Amino acid sequence: MAALGSLLLSSTKPDRLRDFYATAFSPKVERTPGDGPGYDVLDFDGFYVMIDTRDDIGDTNPEPGRVLLNFDVEDARSTVDSLNAAGATWLAELEDRDGSYFATAIDPDGNYVQIIQLSAEHRAQMERK
Repeated sequence: MAALGSLLLSSTKPDRLRDFYATAFSPKVERTPGDGPGYDVLDFDGFYVMIDTRDDIGDTNPEPGRVLLNFDVEDARSTVDSLNAAGATWLAELEDRDGSYFATAIDPDGNYVQIIQLSAEHRAQMERK
């Protein structure tokens, strides 16, 4: 069985994208070594988001609903504040769904970023399945 361990986000402005995620979520950030342009690695507790640049992409994601970055958070309201500080715009404001909280922000490249704070009851239901 394979384990999903990382995701590559390509951007025409990788430093801006790195700064957005670093401000919003405070991951450990490392720059790859070497003489070339390199790329940034954001460590989200063992899941890695690599931010790189490419010359075959546009400035914004034309189909942002195709892949959403889901972040499980402990305090959705605080995370909304951090995303606002990072300059996020909102596709869907924070919503309480039977004790669980969901919101969808848009990063500077137009990617959708969903935050999820599941209630203890919802987590228990998932674990029973």
